[in-house]
Amino acid sequence: MFIYLQYTEDCRADMYPPKGPTFRGSVSWYTVDLDSPPSKRWTALITDKKTALVNVIQAIRDLANAFVPSGKLIELVDVTLPLMVDSLPDPFGEEIRGIAAVSEIPLGEVVLFNIFYEVFTVCTSVVAEDDKGNLLHGRNLDFGLFMGWDIKNKSWIISEKLKPLVVNLDFKRNNQTIFKSTNFAGYVGLLTGIKPHMFSLTMNERFSLDGGYIGILEWILGKRDGMWMSFLTRSVLENANSYEEAKTLLAQTKLLAPAYFILGGNQTGQGCIVTRSRLLSIDILEIDLKMGRWYVLETNYDHWKEPLFLDDRRTPAMTCMNRTTQTNISLKTMYDVLSTKPVLNKLTTYTTLMQVSEGKLESYIRDCPNPCMPWYSGSLRGLREM
Repeated sequence: MFIYLQYTEDCRADMYPPKGPTFRGSVSWYTVDLDSPPSKRWTALITDKKTALVNVIQAIRDLANAFVPSGKLIELVDVTLPLMVDSLPDPFGEEIRGIAAVSEIPLGEVVLFNIFYEVFTVCTSVVAEDDKGNLLHGRNLDFGLFMGWDIKNKSWIISEKLKPLVVNLDFKRNNQTIFKSTNFAGYVGLLTGIKPHMFSLTMNERFSLDGGYIGILEWILGKRDGMWMSFLTRSVLENANSYEEAKTLLAQTKLLAPAYFILGGNQTGQGCIVTRSRLLSIDILEIDLKMGRWYVLETNYDHWKEPLFLDDRRTPAMTCMNRTTQTNISLKTMYDVLSTKPVLNKLTTYTTLMQVSEGKLESYIRDCPNPCMPWYSGSLRGLREM
């Protein structure tokens, strides 16, 4: 018997304000006081999210023990990874210690939770300029690839466990907002954020043979001249004071892993994708209205190459952006694009929308109702033999 499976769909419309089966809920806000000691900054958040964080860590332990039933892998994590904490740049090591203390989770496992995002994040990010010169930035954060498929519920175990940990963070100093982000509680780096009235920033993983595993291994072995991607993202949001300064830091800082940085500003033409190897910037693709390029869009493949045929989120996303047109682009219609399968898929944990000129960041926890591809979709609709 053959069953017709539709994993792609026509561009969604009228999805905003978020509602229906693709919307699981809004995201709560917490304040991170940068004037507090690093070990105390996350206490209130982790106290609230302790149970959910313990559940994620236990799911990770279960997966690790499934691969290495002897328990030796987790034993190695608990013994070895705590030694990394003192080597992490300030303030990240002390923040991780504080999270471990409040959650009562072994320090090595909190370190592992923070390392995961250097190597397992697949996403879609887009920066667009509307016809009035406003810059809009949207992203789907997809996480949990190959981390335990739940056959009964047709979902990725880690992706589902992460959704209760999604939070919006308002980082303040002297009681003034410095930057905002959408994050997973327990994770001290940043993947998605905005510096109000200056720039917005998201990070997507770039698959490469010279990938994150190599950089992390080098760090463990003592070669520590590269920057953790998510630590750099947070550092840029905290310290850079302009779009151009942020772009320079993202392009020139040595990294532990290859990455795509998607950056939006607050003036016409300020939107780009910085394609990075670990050592240098390979390419910077910018919005160029004279060439008709009113948006830049990145999934997890170099923009000058075809995406992997099993994972073409780019083509459906660009099709929907082009159908939307610059005249009609808004946070509302960008949410429609990010709600269209396969841009929305079983790995999607949250959608974030940002508008720099208004200092706006809003996020929504997502679901992808069946039929929905586990992680990829081609542009084709196919048959499966049952």
